[in-house]
Amino acid sequence: MVYLARDLEKQVLAAARGFPAVVLTGPRRSGKTSLLCHLFPKASYVLAEDPDVVSRLRADPQGFLDALETPVILDEVQNVPEVFAFVRARIDRRPSKKGQWFLTGSQEAPLMQNVSESMAGRAAILQLLPLSARESPRVSPFRGGYPEALAKPRLSRLWFSSYVQTYLERDVRSVLDVRDLSTFRRFLAVVASRHGQVLNKTDLAAPLGVSVPTITQWLSVLETTLQVILVPPFYENLGKRLIKSPKLYIADPGLACHLLGIDTEAELKRSSLHGAVFEGFVASELVKSQLHRGLRRELYFFRDQQGLEVDFVVPGPSRSIQLIEVKAGATPNPRMAAPMQALGAAFKRQARPPRVSMTIVHEPARVASSAGETVSPGVRAVAWPTWVRSL
Repeated sequence: MVYLARDLEKQVLAAARGFPAVVLTGPRRSGKTSLLCHLFPKASYVLAEDPDVVSRLRADPQGFLDALETPVILDEVQNVPEVFAFVRARIDRRPSKKGQWFLTGSQEAPLMQNVSESMAGRAAILQLLPLSARESPRVSPFRGGYPEALAKPRLSRLWFSSYVQTYLERDVRSVLDVRDLSTFRRFLAVVASRHGQVLNKTDLAAPLGVSVPTITQWLSVLETTLQVILVPPFYENLGKRLIKSPKLYIADPGLACHLLGIDTEAELKRSSLHGAVFEGFVASELVKSQLHRGLRRELYFFRDQQGLEVDFVVPGPSRSIQLIEVKAGATPNPRMAAPMQALGAAFKRQARPPRVSMTIVHEPARVASSAGETVSPGVRAVAWPTWVRSL
């Protein structure tokens, strides 16, 4: 498979110049190994999913690591968490030598626990999500961004089926004691059916016959393994009664379509969930843009109990705020701008008002302006292929 340049490359190279170790996390099959092997082709490579490698690492970690020439890529290192202490000891013997250890892991929570205990101050921690639309023109609201699914689109349905099975068998069982995997599979389907909705745990629990605490635990697994995005509500002193629950999205729109049983782009266009899937695609592109630049994830939505709603609120530098409305159609109009303008007016009444920009992100028309158009004072409408290039 041809390697595609990733936006995170600059952050990885900078981290390698400044830290002895770099920890790269992200969902399974998002491209972590390909990125590191591309950037550091002469590094020793160790796959900690190989049963023989795992056995040797556990039997004699000192001898195994002594035989390696640095730099070293330790792939899927969450399978041998005991190795962190030995890597740390080697770093401490030569703390000034940078870029010697590159550790990848698919399960963020357990991996981060070991990093915080063993590698604090010694490792830069970065996250890699699947391909963004900036990184590949094949990425779309239907196909998503997993490299292997994009490389062989005719086999994408089989690929996603295998991916879900692998995720269930490996990641979920190792993070959480889920005894009834069939119920967890149904849980994934129910989560997908609530894609783009405000989270209601009771609503998720009812059709599955499980408790709300169980739903809380299972959602935590999906979030920590980066399979869902929970977008919290935006809180500011705007004098309004606000919704307090987050919105729920499957992190990859291709996976969302698979879980929803949507097999073609034409089916997606006809589906009642077309708007939700497109909104989730925009959410995933925003999160990828932030994480792949090494920034903290800051993405919110706004909804009050009077019905005012703005899809996404994105804080920026120097007290700036982006307001984004997402519309699954190719014909923006001034009415779509009204919620953002109302919220923008509320911001202006603050003692220190932020700089507010307002954008409608929509699907492309066959003939459209490459720069977007102004649909209302201060509001620009931009087709998503143009919009992603600006992130």
